[in-house]
Amino acid sequence: MILAPQTIAVSFLLLLMLTFSCQRRTITKPLFNGETLQGWEGDPDFFRVKDGAIVAGRLTDLIPQNEFLCTVKEYGDFELRLKVKLVGEGSNGGIQFRSQRIPESHEVAGYQADIGFIPSGWVQGFAQFRGRTESLNEETPYPLWGSLYDESRRARILDLADRKLVMATLKPDDWNEIRIRAEQKQIKIWLNNQLTTEYTEEEDVPQEGIIGLQVHSGPPLEVWYKDIFIQEL
Repeated sequence: MILAPQTIAVSFLLLLMLTFSCQRRTITKPLFNGETLQGWEGDPDFFRVKDGAIVAGRLTDLIPQNEFLCTVKEYGDFELRLKVKLVGEGSNGGIQFRSQRIPESHEVAGYQADIGFIPSGWVQGFAQFRGRTESLNEETPYPLWGSLYDESRRARILDLADRKLVMATLKPDDWNEIRIRAEQKQIKIWLNNQLTTEYTEEEDVPQEGIIGLQVHSGPPLEVWYKDIFIQEL
């Protein structure tokens, strides 16, 4: 069968459009240019750029409340990669995603890939995770790196990373790579290429929203974020 020139031209055009569409959706893009906070919004008293990184918090005073630097754009299905390190007395931050700012509040509601530590007694408050902390003193720091928390919404740990795996993988006082993949109802989190969270959402909650970088309230703390890249799926 010989195709008409018009049919060949239309088929070629459709193929080009399909190829371009696939390429557009799989391109990895930087969310941070290493120099300015263009594309982000938050309190400049708590977020600044230094040495090619976003620095959240301060080492001179207490952090009075949770603070978040958020993207202007919202994202649904994506894979996000970035590097994080903690400096100072405090020990808690996080990466929000599929989240929303709460009106007239400093808080953000939604999923959080947690980073840092909390007292083991706090983890014991969640019945499904008590078995992981029975041998620990309530004040013993428990690593939240790579865990999934629901910030200011259901206010609970959705998936708790294995303590031994995290401690074997974590690089204290150094840069740690976090990878988050959110695809439909499936959420996965990696810490330094080790899978720490695999969660399936069963409730009706928003599946798109902003991405945010948190510094937690408490003792003087800086959370450094750099090399932030996203691939929309």
